[in-house]
Amino acid sequence: MLKGILFALLGGACITLQGVANNRISYDIGTWQAATITQLTGFILAALVLVVVRDGSWKDMRQVPALYWFGGAFASVIIFSEVTAIQYIGVTFTIAMLLIAQLCMTFVIDSRGWFGVLRRKVTVPQCIGVMLMIAGVLILKL
Repeated sequence: MLKGILFALLGGACITLQGVANNRISYDIGTWQAATITQLTGFILAALVLVVVRDGSWKDMRQVPALYWFGGAFASVIIFSEVTAIQYIGVTFTIAMLLIAQLCMTFVIDSRGWFGVLRRKVTVPQCIGVMLMIAGVLILKL
């Protein structure tokens, strides 16, 4: 469990750092160019890790449903949206809104069992938690 928490914290920190870096790059060369650079450098790093770790088989890729092959395309929308939002509402408010959107989407995915995840019921305490986050973001913005 601790390992999962540490990876989640690392991922969250990197999402924020990536958003800020992309925002700065977009001022110099444009938002879609920043997204392209980010995707390219991400691909290169992932390919290098793959070469070093070698923890899977290319043959297994044939078992992945075709729809899921386009999952990486979401990254372009993520980068463009995050950079544009940062330019309009700042880093802190953007990241806070991203977190709320992520939580709300995960509730939908969990409750409907999308993408093969185990279907789970959304509970009242979970809804209260999201409402508290939204209230906190509104207070933060004021």
